[in-house]
Amino acid sequence: MDVVAERVAALREERIDHRFKGLPPDAEGLTVGELADQRRTLADGGFTTPLLVLSAAALDHNLAVLEGWTTEHGLAFAPHGKTSMAPQLFARQLERGAWGITVAVPHQLRVCRAFGIPRVFLANELVDPAALRWLAAELDADPDFAFVCYVDSVRGVQLMNEVLLAAGTRRRVDVVVELGAGPGARTGARTEADCAAVAAAVGAADRLRLVGVAGYEGEVPDADPERVRAWLRRLVALAAELDRSGAFADAERIVISAGGSAWFDAVADVFGGIGAMSAPVLPLLRSGAYVTHDDAHYARVTPFTRVPGRLEPAFRLWAQVVSRPAPGQAFLNAGKRDAPYDLGLPTPVAVHSPAGLRPAPPELRVSGISDQHLWLSVPPDDALEVGDLVALGLSHPCTTFDKWPLIPVATPDGIVTDYVRTFF
Repeated sequence: MDVVAERVAALREERIDHRFKGLPPDAEGLTVGELADQRRTLADGGFTTPLLVLSAAALDHNLAVLEGWTTEHGLAFAPHGKTSMAPQLFARQLERGAWGITVAVPHQLRVCRAFGIPRVFLANELVDPAALRWLAAELDADPDFAFVCYVDSVRGVQLMNEVLLAAGTRRRVDVVVELGAGPGARTGARTEADCAAVAAAVGAADRLRLVGVAGYEGEVPDADPERVRAWLRRLVALAAELDRSGAFADAERIVISAGGSAWFDAVADVFGGIGAMSAPVLPLLRSGAYVTHDDAHYARVTPFTRVPGRLEPAFRLWAQVVSRPAPGQAFLNAGKRDAPYDLGLPTPVAVHSPAGLRPAPPELRVSGISDQHLWLSVPPDDALEVGDLVALGLSHPCTTFDKWPLIPVATPDGIVTDYVRTFF
């Protein structure tokens, strides 16, 4: 068993207790593995509400779809781990051929290393001295650990180099110049001239090595297919120009990286035209939200609305009707602590009552969200009652996972076969 599989398997030994909301009270003291082996059902297994559930079938499907898609398009894949921060899912992505895992901040990097992830791409500039000292020690301790991060300023390069020199690290830290996505976008050097200056600063730094370019096309202002492709062509052209200038002379491979979950079809199109360079090119896609997909935001913007194929929403949040104070109004016992709301409110998809399971009528909708309540607008003739359960589709995986430290994984017939542990 390799180190990642071994450390992920050890999660089965964690004890169930009050930290894990929604789990059966009578499971207190069992290990996660013991509870999983009981194969409890969602219907009568003692789970409490609200309860977030992952679909085993949807997870399997989505993992397979992106594995096949990236292979077909000749892309290396480092899915963004900040979506889930779930090492069990990282392990499954690596088993399916992922080059590594992408993260955004030092804590997420440390989680990856705690579970033995061998390659990590940090899609951010890393200038925190304590984190850099930890990284230096980690690199020196493990010659097989591959790490890459952004740089987007001369000042940032200088700060990184100073800390690494003071730490006495033996290995250089690999960096890629981040090209900003345009005026008003997030991070990244704004012009090719700025990128060249950053690259020159890396070349003068003792403890850094320039290995490529990167960015995030999801920040392109007023994004549409042509604007996104135009920015991606700029990114590829920047890599070619820096290569001609000798900026990648020390690189074993030249990394060209982009790709959120909204435009990875455009990334594949443009990266498919990358020409020969002075070293082998690693065209690296970083999409992460695909693993669970969703029912709203990514359902609308995923490339699989533009190319053949599909992804499946893997999340369902079950909440209970706890108040029916007016004919057109009801309240569920889930709120901001349980459901994402930054990219749209949850959507009722089914109702379970003593009469059985039925599809939610289109007029049944979430009209608001409080700390611990979802506000439901109810059709006047609907039979929804206190005690009924409502299954909700969600929008935005990144802000779903972070609310649930241990998530049941269920088969289509409601048997819970596993539990996914998150680390936010």
